[in-house]
Amino acid sequence: MINDVDLNTLPLFIATVEAGSFTRAAERLGCTKTKVSLNIRAMEDHLGLALFTRTTRQVTLTEAGQQLYQACQPLLLQLGEALSDAGTSARTLSGNLRITAPADHVAQSLAPAAAAFGERHPNLRIELRSGDKVSDLVSEGIDLAIRMGWLRDSSLRAQKLGEFQQRVVTSAGYLEAMGTPTHPSELSQHRWIEFTPLPSALTWTFEKGGERIQVQMNSHLKVDSTSAVRSLIMKGAGLSVLAGNFSQQYPGLVSLFPDWQLPSGGIYAVFPPGAFIPAKVRSFVDFYRQWLAAE
Repeated sequence: MINDVDLNTLPLFIATVEAGSFTRAAERLGCTKTKVSLNIRAMEDHLGLALFTRTTRQVTLTEAGQQLYQACQPLLLQLGEALSDAGTSARTLSGNLRITAPADHVAQSLAPAAAAFGERHPNLRIELRSGDKVSDLVSEGIDLAIRMGWLRDSSLRAQKLGEFQQRVVTSAGYLEAMGTPTHPSELSQHRWIEFTPLPSALTWTFEKGGERIQVQMNSHLKVDSTSAVRSLIMKGAGLSVLAGNFSQQYPGLVSLFPDWQLPSGGIYAVFPPGAFIPAKVRSFVDFYRQWLAAE
C-alpha cells in the first residue's frame, strides 16, 4: 500500500534527482550506491510506477518522478530548516562552513567578515575558497558561494546582499603612452583587457543624464581573474572595468569618466541546489549582508 512507503527513502530520491546518478547521490549522502538504488527500487515497487529512466551513465526522471520531486522537495527543505533552527536554539553554531568567492572579494571583504563571524562562533570551522571560476557547489561540498555581477542562471537559489559600482580603470603610465580618452566612445580604439567570465565582456553601456551609449571594445588581452586584470592594468597593459573602490585602494589605478555611469553589479549569496539552508549558513548570510552595508 502507498501508506506503507518508507518516508526515509525521500531524501535518497531527492539526492538522486539533484545529483543525476545513484553514484553521485551516494557520495553526497555518505552511503553506498547499492543502498540508494535498492531503496528507490523498493519505493517504485510500493508506488507501482517508475520514478526514473535508467541508463548505464545516468538516471532521468519520468513524468511521475518529476511530479513527486516538485511536490516533495519544498516540503523537505522546510522540514530541514525547521530542524536546523530547533537544534540551533539549544546550542551554538558548530561544524564546518565552506564558502567560495572571487579572490579579490575574499581579500577585501569576505575574509575580515569571516574572521569577525568566527569570533562570535568559536565552535564553527570556516573555510574560504577563492577563485573567479564558478564552482560546483554540490560536488565540492561548498555551503555558500558569493558571486559578483550578474547571475546568468536564473534557476540558482540566491539572495542579493548588496551592489557595487563599476568604473573604467587604467594606469597613469598607460595614459601617458597611449593618450587619455575623453569620451567612452573612444575606448574602442584602446587596448582592452577582457575579463572572460563576464557574459558580455566586450560590450559596455554608459549613461550620463539622458545620454546613453553602448561601446564595443576590442580585446587586447584575455584573463579569467580580477586579480590578473588589476595586475595587468597596473603594469600599463591596457584598460578594463573594475569595482569602483579599486581605484581608491590601489594608488596606481586611475578611474576614467567620473560623470558616466556603468550598470551596477550585484553581490549575491548562492546556495547549493536542493539542499535546505542550514542555520549556520543563514546566520552568516544575515551577518554578511549587514557587514557589506556597513562598508
